[in-house]
Parts: sequence; C-alpha cells; structure tokens
Amino acid sequence: MAVSHLFSLRRTVLAAALLLSLSGAAHADSRSEAALESRIAQLEQQLAELKAAVDAQKKATAAAPATAPAAAGPAAAGVKLPIQVTTLTPGGSPGTTVKIGGFMKTDFALTRTDSGQFADSASGRDLYVPGQTPVGGRGSGTDYDAGAKFSRLNIGIDTVTDNSDKLGAFVEWDFFGGALGNENATNTYGVTLRHAYAYWNTWLAGQTWSTFMDTAALPETADLIGPTDGVVFVRQPQIRYTRGNFQISLEDPQTTIIPRGGGAAASSDRGAVPDLAARYTWKGTWGHFGITGLLRDLRIDRPAAGTTPAIKDSQFGGAIGVSGKFTIGEYNDIRYQVSAGAISRYIGLGVTSDSVLDLSNDLEGIDGFAGYVAWRHVFANKKLRSNLMYARSDYDNPVAFTGTGVTKSSQSFRLNFIYSPLPKLDVGVEYMLGRREVESGAEGDINRLQFLAKYSF
Repeated sequence: MAVSHLFSLRRTVLAAALLLSLSGAAHADSRSEAALESRIAQLEQQLAELKAAVDAQKKATAAAPATAPAAAGPAAAGVKLPIQVTTLTPGGSPGTTVKIGGFMKTDFALTRTDSGQFADSASGRDLYVPGQTPVGGRGSGTDYDAGAKFSRLNIGIDTVTDNSDKLGAFVEWDFFGGALGNENATNTYGVTLRHAYAYWNTWLAGQTWSTFMDTAALPETADLIGPTDGVVFVRQPQIRYTRGNFQISLEDPQTTIIPRGGGAAASSDRGAVPDLAARYTWKGTWGHFGITGLLRDLRIDRPAAGTTPAIKDSQFGGAIGVSGKFTIGEYNDIRYQVSAGAISRYIGLGVTSDSVLDLSNDLEGIDGFAGYVAWRHVFANKKLRSNLMYARSDYDNPVAFTGTGVTKSSQSFRLNFIYSPLPKLDVGVEYMLGRREVESGAEGDINRLQFLAKYSF
C-alpha cells in the first residue's frame, strides 16, 4: 500500500511539473525548448525506474510465504482446548478416548489392642482386618504406622463406534503388593493389580468387584474398607452380563476350609462350577435399593499324601443380600448392607472360613450373617462431612469340628470427619473401636486413630 501511494504521489508531482514547464515554454525562445525536452526525458526515465521498482516489490510480496497465524488465546468460557494434537492410542479405533485417574493417599495411624500384639508385618497394622484382632492375651502398647501404599493409578480406554457400539477396558493398580524394601530406608512396595477388565456393550470380562457387592453403598472412610466386619468385599475374575438394572455373572470359585479341630485355614480352587452371582437394583432421586443372590459349589479334592488319605467332597452353598443408599435431603444419606448364608469368604477379608472338615473328612458349611449401617452428613459449607457407622458379622460354627478358637462374631464402630479445602483435596481424621470374640468366649478390642491426606486426579 505504501509503494502504490508513493507511485501516485510521484505521478501527481510529474504532472504538475509538466504543466509548469509547458506554461513557461509558451514564452521561451527556441533555445529553451531543447532544455525542456531534455528535462522531460529525464523525468520519464525516473518514472520508468520507479515503476520497475514497484513491479519488483509486488513480485517479491507474492512469492513470500503467508504469515503464520497468531497463537490461539484463552478458550471461551465453557470450551475446553485439546490437551494434545496426536492421540494417546494410535492403534485404537476412531472415537477412542483415554482417561487417567487415581489418587495419592498417605495414612497415619495410632493403634492399640488390649489382648495381644500385632506382628510387625501384619496387614492388620495397615488396615482393619477383623480376623486378625488379637484375643485372650495381654494388652499392648500404642503402635504408630504411616504409609502411602494405598495410593492408586488407573487407565480407562473407551470407544464408541459409528454403529453406537460401546467397548473399552479398565486397569487399576495400588502398591499394597508386599514389601520390597524395609522401613529403615526405602519403604518400597510391590505394585498390585486391582482391576483389569474389558467390556463390550452389555458384556464384561476380567477382574473387578463381585456382582454380589454393592460399591455404591460403601461409606467414605479413612480406612481402606471401613465397615469391614459386615461388608461384602471381593474382587475376582468373572464374566458378567448387564441388562438395564439387572446383572448376572459367573465368578472365580474358591473355598476356604478350616482343618478339623481348628488351625490356619486353607484355600481350595478345585471344581468346574463357578460362583453364580446376580443383582437387581432400583434407582431414583431418593437413592437406590438392590437385591443380590449367590450360589456356590464348596469343594475340596486333595490327593493322598503319605499317611493322609485322599479328601474329596463338595457341598452346595447359597446366600442372599440387600443393600442401598437412602438420600435424606441435601445434606444426609443412609447407606447399608445385610447378607446371610454361605458368605464367609465374601465378608470382611475372610473373618472366618466357608467350611470345616468333619470326622469323615467331608465338608461342613459355615453360614453367617453380616451387615452395616452408615450415616453421612455434609455440613452447610459443603467442605466438611462426617460419617458414623456400625458393622457386625456372626457365624454359625460347628464347634465340634472347628474347635473354640474360631471367630464367633466381629463388630466395629467408626466415626470420621473429612475436610476438602480445595476440590479433590481431602484431609481427615477417623476413630475406630473394634471387637472380636471367639467361640471360647475370649474377646479382644482394637482402638485406632487414623489421619489421612489425599489428592485425587
């Protein structure tokens, strides 16, 4: 634009000069005409040179690359800019999304038992394991434990095809896989596989929570599980079908067995019949309510060893349960679960076992009853919340075969306060009092004060 304007200005000046020259030429003599013609020729030469420069400038501008656009500014309100240009799953189908999540959690706990002491490596020092509560011994001192091993990392892959088919996969780990170092220096722990499954529309295959378990009814706790005495808590491989509010699954079978006369329980995974679990759930603005059923083939099949004869037997087992969450206004809800039947392996990290060997080395089933209720209250500022809960389980042990050292009942009371100063950031404190009783009548209490710091992402 500047060159074109210059060219126009020069042309105007030239015209004015010519006009003045011609006006003067009308009164000049013949000698002046020669000088005027020389001046005109000079001006025409300058005009030609200027025109050539303008043409060269136009050609150079046309040949130059386009100027890069300015970098994009902040996105408009409510609009999310893409995190990256290329996909995280170059081998995935079109329409695939990737989600990375989890949390970093550190626990600090003070634990005291009144009837014996936990071993240094006992998992009961990291989380509440009702079956490990010492009974019949002397009181112990207070033990302090801290760790970040319950932190988690997960990856979810989800795809929606052009035909509206939904498929994907999910995998999650924590770090409760056993110590690889010691608390003297490194505090290193093994990675533990929690979930690993794939799904396609209504089908799921892989390892995840049992269909007999209601994760939506679990209360919020500082402890890994919380109302452990009465809660169904099992992750295992399965194939599951979901249709609306109905689910049914075939799950990995295991039978836990107490030796005749008592002692450490053993596990048996013999047999060709998987556990069958089913659930139906009603949902609404009021919360949800579910009914569950479980069918099991308790089985043992051990070959003879030395003077020990072969043992082979099976027994049918079944269980039912109800669970849910009932919302009370904006700031309160009640969560609960009740189960009964052949539930022993499914309750509280195995408070007791599914069966015992009788005098004929046949399996004798051990039924139980378990449940919990929890009240959650959110304070008016919505940053502070509290959970109050009670859990219990009771077992029908055939004492003639199990002996009197097996767990008869287990119960716990728990109260916590959890504060979120910022979204996804939680700090809290929790007090727990638990009690375990064995068939002999011996009891043991456990008191625990636990603090947590957690950041979810």
